[in-house]
Amino acid sequence: MNSFELEARVPDATVQTGIYAKFFHGLANPTRLRLVEVLLEGERSVGQLVEAVGAAQSQVSNQLACLKWCGYVTARQEGKYVLYRISDDRVRSMLQLAREIVADNAEHIQCCTRM
Repeated sequence: MNSFELEARVPDATVQTGIYAKFFHGLANPTRLRLVEVLLEGERSVGQLVEAVGAAQSQVSNQLACLKWCGYVTARQEGKYVLYRISDDRVRSMLQLAREIVADNAEHIQCCTRM
């Protein structure tokens, strides 16, 4: 998508800023972030994700619904299982960049009292 197409979809700066904030908020929850990290390793069922993140099935399903709604993950049915995977390879790049930024600023982020 080029910048013109993006501007056509998100018409003004206030709306655009709000959408970006919601997009990043999708990863602000530790369980959602951990789910994304696990899914970067490959496709998983809900049961496998429950085991990997150590959260209740209902919580994992709720967080997956959020991630799916925001476009981080997609799901497909295979027999009686629903398998989840990352929907866009750019998510991997985004998280790698975040890791690098956090590594450079970890002490400050850890001490921040405003978030």
